[in-house]
Amino acid sequence: MKPITLIKLATFVAACLPAAALVHGFSTNDLTANPGDYITDQTGTWTLAFLTITLCVTPVRRLTGWNQIVRLRRMLGLFAFFYATLHMLTWVVFINVFDVSSMIDDVAMRPFITVGMTVFLILFVLALTSNRFAVRRLGRRWQKLHRLVYVAAIGGVIHFWWLVKADTTEPIRWAAAVGVLLGLRAWWAAKPRLSSQS
Repeated sequence: MKPITLIKLATFVAACLPAAALVHGFSTNDLTANPGDYITDQTGTWTLAFLTITLCVTPVRRLTGWNQIVRLRRMLGLFAFFYATLHMLTWVVFINVFDVSSMIDDVAMRPFITVGMTVFLILFVLALTSNRFAVRRLGRRWQKLHRLVYVAAIGGVIHFWWLVKADTTEPIRWAAAVGVLLGLRAWWAAKPRLSSQS
């Protein structure tokens, strides 16, 4: 088995562990006194984590020269969507108990939920077009479309920041991580133009 295949397998198993822990906690009734809030918090955190890890792929490739890491990017992005889906379903099932009118009101009247739903829809589109058929079909437009992952990452941080309101320590950390990763991309994109002008 090739090293990259082993790394992909290990990444897949590691990425499944948070979901497995939630399933185990749910089956043993060990998800705190408010399991709905706990699952919502955990799945939201892991969505942000996998979005951030996905954004790390290009900097790691450029800084280390390890080009094969690109082969992990699609899987990592799909796990971000997977945990975003669990996050959204928790909101539907545990928080709103399938009350459609309540959910519509939430999306329309609560900005952090509006942003969160927008992020989910972006990730849904990116997951839907992550296959080879979509890459061939969209051509050059595919890369432009998938740059929406930057918007999703920023939106995820905003969603979290507006949710916590008081103690913003954790959102600030996520914002710093995403800011550094996007800043590196902006620098690399601007560097050729700056070099040509000097």
